[in-house]
Amino acid sequence: MAADNLIEIDSVDYWYDRRRAILSGIDMTIPRGKVVAIMGISGSGKTTLLRLIGGVMKARKGEVRVDGQLVNKLDSNGIYRLRRRMGMLFQFGALFTDLSVFDNVAFQMREHTNLPERMIRDLVFMKLHAVGLRGAHRLMPSELSGGMARRVALARAIALDPMLILYDEPFTGLDPISLGVIRNLIRRLNDALGATSIIVTHDVQEALEIVDYVYYMSDGRIVAHGTPQEMLANHEPLVHQFVYGEPDGPVPFQYPSRNYAEDLKLGARHA
Repeated sequence: MAADNLIEIDSVDYWYDRRRAILSGIDMTIPRGKVVAIMGISGSGKTTLLRLIGGVMKARKGEVRVDGQLVNKLDSNGIYRLRRRMGMLFQFGALFTDLSVFDNVAFQMREHTNLPERMIRDLVFMKLHAVGLRGAHRLMPSELSGGMARRVALARAIALDPMLILYDEPFTGLDPISLGVIRNLIRRLNDALGATSIIVTHDVQEALEIVDYVYYMSDGRIVAHGTPQEMLANHEPLVHQFVYGEPDGPVPFQYPSRNYAEDLKLGARHA
């Protein structure tokens, strides 16, 4: 694998049932230090691809390489070691509800290192300061707004200065101010840490403002990829409809049904 590529995915297929493919023929390259978005409508295979990269699931066919390691061939110990170098921001944060903000961020440090508590305290404050919430370290998750909870989850995700940060729908359910804060933090923290970030999202405008490259998925396949500018200029009907949020196109507004006039006639007969 080229030294400047952190992730290489080659001809990957995945299925739960052979009759229904979830991913088909996925090829993807993610360079070190970049922020890359994986976009597409719900059910297109985005989160499944994220799980393959994180080693939660293994490709049925093809190869997934992260930092030179073939993820789908690693044993449980190898996966565990690899995940220590990854950070994950789950949708809606997924904080430990019985732990304070401080202890949520400290959790990985206590779990994966032998650092003294005094050093852990300093590192937790550094991470919380980076997301603007050092003053909230004593609060419980139930006392946080949705945006604050997402920022604490981001501080937890970067607790061990990971080489790779995975984001699963980081903008969902946020108000415009919180969304702008999270969006800018993703870019700023990636650059400050020298990390690589993958954002799985269907929020187009927010992602295109901060990412370096985009892969667009539909029905388990990559149908387009390019820079944000190239995606905005893409005239492929499926991509154009998604990027510009058009209500009708290759993805129809109406669920497949009989002719509308026929349904009205049937209704009149039974009235």
